[in-house]
Amino acid sequence: MSESHDLLIVNGTVVTMDEDDRVIENGAVAVADDTIESVGSAGKVNPKNAARVIDANGGIIMPGLVNTHTHASMTCFRGLADDMELMTWLNDYIFPAEAKLTRDRVYTGALLACAEMTLSGTTCFSDMYLFEDAVAEAADKAGMRAVVGEVLYDFDSPNYGPIEKGFEYTEYLIEKWREHPLVNIAIEPHSPYLCAPDLLKRAADLSERHNIPMIVHVAETWKEVETTKERYGLSPVAHMANIGVLSPRLVACHCVALDKNDIRLVADHDVKVSHNPESNMKLASGIAPVPEMLEAGICVGLGTDGPTSNNNLDMFMEMDAAAKIHKAATLDPTVMDAVKVLRMATIDAARTLGIDDQIGSLEQGKKADIIVIDTNKPHLIPMYNVFSHLVYSACGNDVTTVIINGMPVMTDRQLTMFDLNRAIKDMQDIAEDVRSLHDWDGRTGQRAR
Repeated sequence: MSESHDLLIVNGTVVTMDEDDRVIENGAVAVADDTIESVGSAGKVNPKNAARVIDANGGIIMPGLVNTHTHASMTCFRGLADDMELMTWLNDYIFPAEAKLTRDRVYTGALLACAEMTLSGTTCFSDMYLFEDAVAEAADKAGMRAVVGEVLYDFDSPNYGPIEKGFEYTEYLIEKWREHPLVNIAIEPHSPYLCAPDLLKRAADLSERHNIPMIVHVAETWKEVETTKERYGLSPVAHMANIGVLSPRLVACHCVALDKNDIRLVADHDVKVSHNPESNMKLASGIAPVPEMLEAGICVGLGTDGPTSNNNLDMFMEMDAAAKIHKAATLDPTVMDAVKVLRMATIDAARTLGIDDQIGSLEQGKKADIIVIDTNKPHLIPMYNVFSHLVYSACGNDVTTVIINGMPVMTDRQLTMFDLNRAIKDMQDIAEDVRSLHDWDGRTGQRAR
């Protein structure tokens, strides 16, 4: 390690998530500006040569978690309509509520989501929603890395109106945030069942022209598959292959209802997949065939989906669910082992979003997105296997420090970039208005009849 550092994190077990999944006992990570300068043994560095030293106190030093799919500002509607089928939930409750959204509400919802994600160790999230410029501004305010895109669909949007304006708005986002160090833009048509073939093809062309991700909900339920087959004679994946929109830039979210041919098409086109097990369980959508996808060589990253269908943004909980649901489904305790699942929340998640050259592992030259976990907790003692503990035992509240792009955005569990109490108060004001506007029953969390 070099002689001087802007930031030095010491006295912890370093879980690198590099190609060899190296673990360094009593390790240290040195940061210069926004970049990891070196990773190695703490005995090779002198803390006196660092401008700032963070003591991990014997805990874990690891890459920040990467959430490959969410709708952050749906914090505005968390718990609004639970325990119902996906299409009923979406069409009868969520879409009507979203019709009343404003840019300011989306900003507040996104800022609160950034707080929740930071406090639970997520340093990068991918977002699909409305008024995404406000989401980008919230991420910038919170110091979070984000891949954001405006949702596009055939019907008019509460933000941009007709679809032509939606593409204009997307182009605006691309230009506005092009040089930002934390915010990247993606093209985000909602799904094959809410987007006509021409819309999907135009979105794919835009993705190719700018070499940025295209993120789409794909085969979330078997009912969606039936609808797409009735309309086009093909499954959602086969339909998208038929119109030429499958590519290595495509991130297919959910992929619950896939058959063997779908998996082959996804693998052949190097499509990336965002797996959202907690949301899929809560909405009873099913269990995605992730072990089969991994066997086919498909890159799969983890995501939480939105805080109305999960209902949290804690990636530690998502890892635990991802590991266990597939063991139960296959009756095989060896599938989805802890190392693989942790990779799905770090380096493979970064690869899913096309930014694994920047983040996802602790390696020299990558951006300094780092978290520290306090392991001096009853549920984390003793620790025989660090990967097992991170997937099956740790939780978001164990994260003490979060560094994004070399900047400490949380220290000693205190956010440093914005006033959390103000964000909470703003959200409470929104909730009061939502209750009155939609005549919601506070006991059932559903619209009063």
